[in-house]
Amino acid sequence: MGKIYMIGSQKGGTAKTTTTFNLAYCLRKMGKRVLALDFDSQANLTTCFGVEDTGVLDDTIGHLMMAQIEDMKLPSPKKYIRTKDGVDFIPSSIYLSVVDAKLRLEMGAEKMLSGILEPLREKYDYILIDTCPSLGTLTINALAAADEVIITVNPQLLAMMGMQDFLRTVVKIRKRINPGLGIAGILMTMCESRTKLCKVLTEEVTESFQEQIRVFETRIPSTVKVGESIYYSLPVAEYSPKASAGMAYRRFAKELVSYEG
Repeated sequence: MGKIYMIGSQKGGTAKTTTTFNLAYCLRKMGKRVLALDFDSQANLTTCFGVEDTGVLDDTIGHLMMAQIEDMKLPSPKKYIRTKDGVDFIPSSIYLSVVDAKLRLEMGAEKMLSGILEPLREKYDYILIDTCPSLGTLTINALAAADEVIITVNPQLLAMMGMQDFLRTVVKIRKRINPGLGIAGILMTMCESRTKLCKVLTEEVTESFQEQIRVFETRIPSTVKVGESIYYSLPVAEYSPKASAGMAYRRFAKELVSYEG
C-alpha cells in the first residue's frame, strides 16, 4: 500500500510545488512508483510537468472532485493520470476553484479527495499532494486524505509565523477528521546559508521543534538553477546534475525513505 504525503504550508513562496516536483522525480529515480497530484487551482505543478494550456483540460483533479460531489462514477485512471519521465501525475486547472466554492456547501466535503486517492494506493509507493497556500476546504481535503505532512518552510519571519497556524490546523484535522494523520517533518527550503537571517531562523526552527517534530537534516539551498529548470519543465537534478539544489533533493528523497525505514 502506498503512502500519501501532503506537501503543505499556509504561506506561499515556500517551494511546495518545486519540492513536490523534484521529490517525485528523485523517488522515481530510486525505483519507486510515484503519483504527483496538483491540488492547486493555479496549476503550477501541472505546468512543471510541461502542460502549457491548462484551461482547456477536461481530465483534471477538479473534474474528478466534481464527479465525487455529484455522486457520479469516476472514469478509469487511464483517463486522467498522465506520465512524464516515469512519474505519473494528475493535472489541475482553474476549474478547481469552482470545486472549492462548491465544497463549502456539501456534507462530508472534507472526504472527497480521499475517495479519489484511496483506490490508487495499491498502484504506488508514494502519492504526493501539492497544495495551495491557504487553510480552506481544499487544504482540509488534502489533510483528510494524507498519511503524513511534509511542511516546507523558507527561512523568512512571515513563513515561520504562518507555520504555527498550519500546525494548529493539522492538530484539529487529526482530532476531528483523520486520526491517523502525522507530520513527517519540516523541510527548510530556499536557504541562503551565507545570510545571517537564514542561519538564525534555521536554528530557531530546529531548537523550537526538534523535540516534537522532526526537522529534516537536508536543507534545500536557494539557487537560480531551480527557476531555470522549471522554465524547461525539468527537475533540477536532470537540468543541472551538479546544482546544489538537485543534489539536496536527492539527499532529501533518500532521507525520507530512510526515515520510513
